[in-house]
Amino acid sequence: MSSLRMTSDLRRQLILGAAKRCFARHGYTGTTTKSVAAAAAISEALLFKHFPSKAALYAEILSDECEADPALMELLERQPSTAALVELIRAMVQHFLHIADGPDQEEAQRLRLMATSHLDDGEFARLLYAKIEKLIGAIFVASLERAVASSDARPFSGDPLNLFWFAHHTLMTAALTRLPAAPCLAYGKANDLERQLCEFLLRGIGLNDAAIASHLSHDQAVGAGKTAIAESA
Repeated sequence: MSSLRMTSDLRRQLILGAAKRCFARHGYTGTTTKSVAAAAAISEALLFKHFPSKAALYAEILSDECEADPALMELLERQPSTAALVELIRAMVQHFLHIADGPDQEEAQRLRLMATSHLDDGEFARLLYAKIEKLIGAIFVASLERAVASSDARPFSGDPLNLFWFAHHTLMTAALTRLPAAPCLAYGKANDLERQLCEFLLRGIGLNDAAIASHLSHDQAVGAGKTAIAESA
């Protein structure tokens, strides 16, 4: 049984490797499950035993990329705290604000795919949201609870994870306005926008102004020059 499990795991990794090459060469639209199966030297039916759709395959690749990001892993391994919560929001803001600036436009294409999925059958969006929640949800909720316990944030009602999604959706929409060559909205200077978004989201999550002023200024100073980290789209 162990040998069978290893064989299955290995085949899954081989499929992912082949899919990465196909997506990199042909993009999401130009890649088919048939072409991935051919690149992995397996049948399409066997591919579907591991991944039920192209969207599931692509979402798995994005999840693997996030888990391979050492900066993101360092953040997620931090002890839950107000500081960790603020740093997580700041990293998300930086990620979304710089999507349109990417030289290869790969993140921009992913954002467009995410937006299109909402208008279509929603499969890709549902899969990616599930991956994001699994990766980031626990540290967000635990850090928010610590912030409330330390009087840095007001108590919340309802599902605390919704506050994460509200922040995520706000940033995704803001990023969409910046995708066209001529942005749909001129928010102003990038540095001002980053600070405004961070403050807006942190207040919405429930942090008080004193905690925001203390931790946001500190985290921005510590994070200066670092690569922004966050989940894709």
